[in-house]
Amino acid sequence: MMNDNEISQGAVSILVSEQEDSFSALLTAREVARHAGFDGANEVLIATVVSELATNIIRYAKSGKILLRIIHKDGLSGLEVKAIDEGPGIHNIELAMTDNYTTTKDSLGLGLSSLKRIMDEYEIQSVPGKGTSITARKWRK
Repeated sequence: MMNDNEISQGAVSILVSEQEDSFSALLTAREVARHAGFDGANEVLIATVVSELATNIIRYAKSGKILLRIIHKDGLSGLEVKAIDEGPGIHNIELAMTDNYTTTKDSLGLGLSSLKRIMDEYEIQSVPGKGTSITARKWRK
């Protein structure tokens, strides 16, 4: 695991290309969330989002990265999660954000839609054939 100094130095980057990387990203997200001051319940929620994003990278793009960064704005602190890949992209972001939408038979289609319920802010940029970048932020209140 990381030490506090590594986390406070800036963004933590996690390369994602195998299923084990999803679990590593989940554990790292919990650790960074804890360091950012989130309680146990929010640690789990943030880790769930990170795990889902990592799983989507593996499933659809084969590889990519997750960046975790402690952020500060207007007297609040929080955590920013960024998932970046160079996969096939999302053809219809609005549709992909709805509950139960999936393009694979082994998914419940709740991943991206859970992102909007769990995180306070999110942005999705995707270009079909070029890749996807998803940025989400959770603020401590």
